Amino acid sequence: MAMAMTHHHNRESSIDKHLDTGKYVRYTAEQVEALERVYAECPKPSSLRRQQLIRECPILSNIEPKQIKVWFQNRRCREKQRKEASRLQTVNRKLTAMNKLLMEENDRLQKQVSQLVCENGYMRQQLHTVNASATDASCDSAVTTPQHSLRNANNPAGLLSIAEETLAEFLSKATGTAVNWVQMPGMKPGPDSVGIFAISQSCSGVAARACGLVSLEPTKIAEILKDRPSWFRDCRKLEVFTMFPAGNGGTIELVYTQMFAPTTLAPARDFWTLRYTTTLENGSLVVCERSLSGSGAGPSVASAAQFVRAEVLPSGYLIRPCEGGGSIIHIVDQLNLEAWSVPEVLRPLYESSKVIAQKMTIPALRYVRQIAQETSGEVVYSLGRQPAVLRTFSQRLSRGFNEAINGFNEDGWSIMNCDGTEDVIIAINSSKSLSNSSNLSTGLSFLGGVLCAKASMLLQNVPPAVLVRFLREHRLEWADFNVDAYSAASLKAGTYAYPGMRPTSFTGSQIIMPLGQTAEHEELLEVIRLEGQSLTQEDAFLSRDIHLLQICSGIDDNAVGACSELVFAPIDEMFPDDAALLPSGFRIIPLESKPDSSATNRTLDLTSSLEVGPATSQAAGDSPCQNARSVLTIAFQFPFDTNLQDNVLTMARQYVRSVISSVQRIAMAISPCGSSPTIGPKPSPGSPEALTLAHWICQSYSFHLGEELLKSESLGGDSVLKNLWQHQDAILCCSLKSVPVFIFANQAGLDMLETTLVDLPDITLDKIFDESGRKALCSDFTKLMQQGFTHLLAGVCMSTMGRHVSYEQAVAWKVLAADANTVHCLAFSFINWSFV
Repeated sequence: MAMAMTHHHNRESSIDKHLDTGKYVRYTAEQVEALERVYAECPKPSSLRRQQLIRECPILSNIEPKQIKVWFQNRRCREKQRKEASRLQTVNRKLTAMNKLLMEENDRLQKQVSQLVCENGYMRQQLHTVNASATDASCDSAVTTPQHSLRNANNPAGLLSIAEETLAEFLSKATGTAVNWVQMPGMKPGPDSVGIFAISQSCSGVAARACGLVSLEPTKIAEILKDRPSWFRDCRKLEVFTMFPAGNGGTIELVYTQMFAPTTLAPARDFWTLRYTTTLENGSLVVCERSLSGSGAGPSVASAAQFVRAEVLPSGYLIRPCEGGGSIIHIVDQLNLEAWSVPEVLRPLYESSKVIAQKMTIPALRYVRQIAQETSGEVVYSLGRQPAVLRTFSQRLSRGFNEAINGFNEDGWSIMNCDGTEDVIIAINSSKSLSNSSNLSTGLSFLGGVLCAKASMLLQNVPPAVLVRFLREHRLEWADFNVDAYSAASLKAGTYAYPGMRPTSFTGSQIIMPLGQTAEHEELLEVIRLEGQSLTQEDAFLSRDIHLLQICSGIDDNAVGACSELVFAPIDEMFPDDAALLPSGFRIIPLESKPDSSATNRTLDLTSSLEVGPATSQAAGDSPCQNARSVLTIAFQFPFDTNLQDNVLTMARQYVRSVISSVQRIAMAISPCGSSPTIGPKPSPGSPEALTLAHWICQSYSFHLGEELLKSESLGGDSVLKNLWQHQDAILCCSLKSVPVFIFANQAGLDMLETTLVDLPDITLDKIFDESGRKALCSDFTKLMQQGFTHLLAGVCMSTMGRHVSYEQAVAWKVLAADANTVHCLAFSFINWSFV
């Protein structure tokens, strides 16, 4: 049936083409009004309610049902056309604004190129007439920030002078050439890009810049960005001590800001700044900021005792309104974080402009865009929760984790062991309140307080995203279900119990229920349900499930975040908005060495007595992974009753040590490089890492059996380990010791044995076979050692849980080392296995 065409439609009448006669049918204004009412109430074409409404409307009785259907079809088409036209107009406005932004950026880059050419010519002339020191002085003078220490910052006139100077310097960085900006690696601008991002190539301190288009008005954007704790996770506190009008429609504020330290190995930072908000002649709104001179300025020394005073160089936000709505925003962050005050191995975190961009500049722009999308209704979350509520949960989890890592005295924390010999730091907070509402039933007022066990360690050759993904997806590999159960029970008033008082087992089932994610998918918010069962008869019918609220970030291999995190807290299964949260978790921060720095091996406080991973005799640059280092920070919080403080302290220390041991073993298993991933004792020369072992397994299989274990297209680079791990057959490797123990298993192998990577080395080869299986293996062992492989007939083996596992066939072969002469271990492949 041909689609009828609408030639005219307005409030007075409507004309459609008749399907049978081809003539045009005119509808009266009353008929159109009646049809519009029906459509408004029942827009769906198959609605029975629509048919009922049509029958109940006498004015529509003289119109053929077929023709009414055509009118509704045309009505839907017109509505779709209007929506599409509106969408295209919005897209066109955005593209126009972005094109304007790109043209301005191009003009700025051209000016920068011209300036560099002139400076280059000037430098060439100077080299012939002056010495190098004079040349260096002339170069430094071009980028040195003007000093304002002689200005009187104690009166409004002096502050206004500083504010105007700050404004001029900030604008020269945001839209001018005061800083030599270079495009941030991995952040190419394009249609799907959040914005344009750049970092400083050479300037005082570290600096980053961002600009982009946001669908919000300038005043709203300024309000959001000035509330730094709401979007900057590292911001602990922001206090405005003084605010007064600037006399030109703007305001001047004296602001004290505290920042969390990202690890337990360095002190936190604070800032004493002047913040100037004003409107330019062209209608642009500016919020600029800089530090005031003097390390002792600002609040009392006592309140800042645990902080190192850092410096904000002229920075801020330039927000320009766009025609048709929305704004173009320029963000500049330039800081001097006093890197001298941190251990040398951590200084890349404080000397890298890229890190500042990842932690401050990019999140600022992303957060504003997130709010804009939530305001427009583009973001939809699960469980009917409002975006603001879920965002608050994420912020509370992150803040609670930061507070645990930093342990400020002002918050009531005190260190139990501070002699520097302990690998795990224990801190206690007897005044911490976990209630987030006036409802005392949700609080923990009956508890003695909160105990935190935390530690930091250096990892090597372990991608942070891969490790956090593994920790998230394989909780059984590192977590103790009874400890989770203890924390969860402690959050319910009146059900406090020390681990072991209510024995519970973990069924192994972990269900991840997503709640929401940020617009750029860099952070996930989810609820984890751990299914448990009671081991006592009297509690057999009581639910032992545990629910955890969890945020996970930086798990994308291409993510541009400053770190990868997994932070979680027990939560009631009803998931109330005001739930008390006690966050624990992991944070992994990559450490980027400077290009010209040598690959020196250093240790952190935690590992000062251990040997650094790779051999120190290895030259820098020999291994592509040698400088791939990162710092892992672990913090776990436990509520305790005063009477059981010592018991909980012992349990917490042992548990965190156990988690550290598990993480080290996991890191070694997933390390893509052939060297130890953790700072610790080096493995023996005959102990290859996972990727090397995977190559040996596949090459030896091909050498002995004359066929490939994996598909040919899966044999390149790191994909060997990935495909071996995901292979459908259970592949196991055991040592050649007098009592062979398993040293490797892929995912199918772990599933067959019903074990984990952590417990795998405790399983001997003879334990998985029954008596007949052991006899069959012994009879074929001579053949295996002589010809390098053997086929085992169908049989039955046992998992670590005592369950029988049948397999149709098994293959065993010798795994040869790189020299093709040394037998490193034995490999087994169980084909088409299943539980009996």
